[in-house]
Amino acid sequence: MKPHLYLSLMPEALVASHLGPRKFGSYLATGSRKRARGQAIFFSLSGDYAEACLQKFGVDPGLERNDSGNPRRSAYLSIYRVLEETPLEAIEALHLVTDAGRVLELKPAEYAAETGPRFHLYQEFAPVTPRVVSTLDPLSFAHAITAPESRVCLPTLFFAEMELGHLADDPEAENIEALPYPNLEHLRDCMRELRLKPGKSTKTVIRYLQQDVLFRTLHGGFYIAKAGGAFRFFPFPSQKALETEHFAWWRSALSSFGA
Repeated sequence: MKPHLYLSLMPEALVASHLGPRKFGSYLATGSRKRARGQAIFFSLSGDYAEACLQKFGVDPGLERNDSGNPRRSAYLSIYRVLEETPLEAIEALHLVTDAGRVLELKPAEYAAETGPRFHLYQEFAPVTPRVVSTLDPLSFAHAITAPESRVCLPTLFFAEMELGHLADDPEAENIEALPYPNLEHLRDCMRELRLKPGKSTKTVIRYLQQDVLFRTLHGGFYIAKAGGAFRFFPFPSQKALETEHFAWWRSALSSFGA
């Protein structure tokens, strides 16, 4: 069996498996007996990097067996500072898994800054999980958070941008009922504070991820950044592509609960 290596992000862990990405994602979300359900987000890593790691840890997921004598679906190699220690060049794809086990694969692409929006809403996933509003675009935000000279910084950060609708330009905007976030007035207050303090570029909205994320609130895509300027972008499909090319995943994602 061909071994695979995955970097799980909910929670952060390095996991070896003989399952391919789709089967592995389904296993993460629903388990082996379909008694539990939960979203999953993970990176698939390159074969060369997988081989080196498996040799380092002395693990062969195709040979390890469970109590029934069947190959184990997963073998955890590390749960500490995994994202920080994984080189960006080893990351091949990002996989988003609904709580029903449907898997969407996102490939990295060239990043182009979006012009216009005054405010951005980011959900951080690893190694920390706050939700923040910022006046910085994704690339600038990534560089600011991972800059070693900053008073508060991270060596690596994986995050996504979320939809703000009319609030992206004006904290006082109306017609935002479609935004499913809890306590929208608090979100407005955070944006007002940034507007009143030009020297402040980021404000925490929620200190930690409290439940699953609604995939329908994603705007633009996912980003991973490392100290020193390394940056990678994983674009989220357009609404048209979701409804045509990825309909089964999208229908499953729309049925998920989150915030």
